[in-house]
Amino acid sequence: MPANLCITPDLGKEDMDPEVSTRMIILSSKANVSESEVVNFLHMLNLPITIKWTCYGAMISGKDEYVREAIRELRKLDPYGIFTKERGFAPGDPRRCRGHRYGPREGFHQMEKEFRILDYVGEALKNPREVKIEKKEPVSVDYFKEILEEEENKREDDKQ
Repeated sequence: MPANLCITPDLGKEDMDPEVSTRMIILSSKANVSESEVVNFLHMLNLPITIKWTCYGAMISGKDEYVREAIRELRKLDPYGIFTKERGFAPGDPRRCRGHRYGPREGFHQMEKEFRILDYVGEALKNPREVKIEKKEPVSVDYFKEILEEEENKREDDKQ
């Protein structure tokens, strides 16, 4: 079968059901749980969801209410080390599954970048502090004109 083609055009009812959601569960490097503990815990919840073990944690898919319940329960294990992100395709979907696409799926490199900051996000969630953001004022038109005139004068001096 050629790469990047679906096995079958009929991907199932789950693809079209607005009540079904798929979430990636991503563990930070400082998480207090492992991928296998996450998957085992999710199975022990005995919810009607699909669970897939991944290199970054897990992926779960099912009716939105069950997916959210699973995430709520799972985050109790490590509220500062377990993160979730919505995924638009169910686990194993041949349009996105690495096994059918011969290489990393779209979005993998974005997730890789996000993974690098998860420890900082977890630390900020664990130790929140008040932050003040300085609102910068725009440059005034007069000041901008002054800068333009100075540059114009410099160019004229360089020509001479």
